Amino acid sequence: MDVIKSILSNQIFWGFIIGFTLCVIAMVSLFKTKMELRRLKGHLSDKLELEAEKLTAMKAEIENLKGENENLRMKINSGRVQNDKVELDRNLEIYARAEKTMVVSAPGFAPAWETAKEKAIAEMEEEERGKSVPKKIFNKLIGTSGRDSAVVEALPGGSDGSSD
Repeated sequence: MDVIKSILSNQIFWGFIIGFTLCVIAMVSLFKTKMELRRLKGHLSDKLELEAEKLTAMKAEIENLKGENENLRMKINSGRVQNDKVELDRNLEIYARAEKTMVVSAPGFAPAWETAKEKAIAEMEEEERGKSVPKKIFNKLIGTSGRDSAVVEALPGGSDGSSD
């Protein structure tokens, strides 16, 4: 017991115990700091991976949107061409209808041509306003031709009810 008392009363022993305790506390603190550093590095690497994936996805989306933009620009330009085509198709239909009317009433070509052209224009305008069913579609469905209706209209007592 004397040995234990002498050890416990020795200042070097207490200095060693205090130093050892402080060393253990420092080691525990160092271990916790290293674990926290590893955890933060893991979070940082995860965040960088996520940001890289997002950046890649955003670049792909930007490229996709650039492609869509180019396609839309091309469609707009082709739409302008199609509008010109629609106008040409409309004029062609007017001339075709006027020509069909002219085949029936050939004498006095110039006045008859102008009358037929004006009639065809009026018909097209009514169709465009939705006031009548387009004859082109009606003729395809029923199977009658514009020439048959023009013949009936040109005959005396035809559709207008007048006779020559």
